[in-house]
Amino acid sequence: MAKFQRLSRTGFQNFTVNSKRAFNSLFSLNDFLPEAFDFAYTMCFTEGHHRNIRSGGHTHRSPGELFINTLQGKLAEFGIYRKFSEHGITLCPPDLNVMGKGIWDNGDFDCLGNKLSIKSAAHFSNLMLLETKDWDEDAHYIPDGSCYDFFILCRIKPDGKTLFAHHPLLAHDKPAYEALKALFFAENWEFDIAGCIGKGELKELINCRFILPQNAWLNGKISMDAPNYYVQSGDMHTFEQLLKKLHPATP
Repeated sequence: MAKFQRLSRTGFQNFTVNSKRAFNSLFSLNDFLPEAFDFAYTMCFTEGHHRNIRSGGHTHRSPGELFINTLQGKLAEFGIYRKFSEHGITLCPPDLNVMGKGIWDNGDFDCLGNKLSIKSAAHFSNLMLLETKDWDEDAHYIPDGSCYDFFILCRIKPDGKTLFAHHPLLAHDKPAYEALKALFFAENWEFDIAGCIGKGELKELINCRFILPQNAWLNGKISMDAPNYYVQSGDMHTFEQLLKKLHPATP
């Protein structure tokens, strides 16, 4: 089992990452951008539905912020799909079904009899964060009762929030499709795997109260909207180590 380090803490509510893993671009995701973009646009601006408040949070996320989060998450799934394919392991393609209210896309895959949960973050992130209200003490996902065997943290570059959060297009409830597409397609979207943990390790993190509290400050820059369980990227297993657990014959 991995040895987990707690975030450094100064004062009452200031936390700093101390176990990092540098972003290492594995490949471009631009081949998958058309499908991911169309999915995110439909989910956030036309037929779909996403929660605009995080579990345990109080900040309402704008449609533009939801779009960026959804696009990033779906690109991460396509990245995992391609990465496993490169190792001769065939997964079902990422789910592009548009879901209504009360149904959430958890970004999961079935792989060699194991259920994988895919989490995404910006390229500079070094934490996998899981909202505390979504997980019970046995590491079951409360909203739908799912039980995952492994969790994979993927990172995407560039960070859409930094680039586009205040762009006039995303201030609209339904921005023009072609204009928004041109904006996002002008970028090269890169993919990295920060690390992985198993279900038992998540349970350990939960039971040991590895929690970043609501309203805490992370790295002096980010205020936490909701309380989250956390694990630092430098303490996580590598993708190669995960492969050996899933497929012992992997060289």
